Amino acid sequence: MRQVINELANLYDDGEAMAIAVRYVHDRFHSDRMKVALNTPIHIDERLLKHDLELLKIGTPLQHVVGFTEFYGHRFKCDPNALIPRPETEELVDWIIESIRDAKLNEKHSILDIGTGTGCIPISLSLAHPQPQFFGFDVSEEALTLAKENSRTLKSNTRFEQHDILAEDLKSNGFDVIVSNPPYIPWKEKAEMHTNVVAHDPELALFVPDDDPLLFYRVIAEKAKVGLKANGLLFFEIHEGYGKQVVDLLNMMGFNEIILRQDLNGKDRMIKCTYDE
Repeated sequence: MRQVINELANLYDDGEAMAIAVRYVHDRFHSDRMKVALNTPIHIDERLLKHDLELLKIGTPLQHVVGFTEFYGHRFKCDPNALIPRPETEELVDWIIESIRDAKLNEKHSILDIGTGTGCIPISLSLAHPQPQFFGFDVSEEALTLAKENSRTLKSNTRFEQHDILAEDLKSNGFDVIVSNPPYIPWKEKAEMHTNVVAHDPELALFVPDDDPLLFYRVIAEKAKVGLKANGLLFFEIHEGYGKQVVDLLNMMGFNEIILRQDLNGKDRMIKCTYDE
């Protein structure tokens, strides 16, 4: 672990390097925190360690090095074709699951994730509540290939389709719930971001024009007004700096019961609203 931390010293502060080292030993060599704390001997493949360190010290995300990440209790394959699932998105999934349960959705209901990436949102939802129909749309063929593989591995009933939400409409009254974690980072913020994000996550999934940071929220909300059934639910993960602006946008577009929720770090991170035509 000290070797990993030393190799990462130029890229991360001590706390981040330690967290990565602990996670690496756990994910790559199957040693949990208790084994580490007790200094329990584990088998280390030196050649694999050397190979991994070469990648880690140039900023390759740990999830790409080991090939997966844990999300909502499930192991999702990760590669550079899709955004790595983040912990704050787990909080959004938890909120949606709670809402599905409260709404008592069944096999006649359908739920759509726009910009699905790895498929982590609809797959996690389907494994928690298998009754509704689950769909994942993405413009990227490569991301959809990854999502389909995760779905097969985890035995999910999610269906995936290629769809460009900026250019294509949604089926009228087709969905009871629509969710999206769309691109929301203005290009001007790229210089402030860590190299392990900007150099390894797909730009298509990250950035929006500086002069139109709410692009995807506006387009998705407008098309959700057609695609949602009466009193359907719309969920967004949002940029922490644009919570009020997204709420104002949804108000202006006629959405109701708009709730802005903070993540565990106290940052504006997700929105839930309804639409009744």
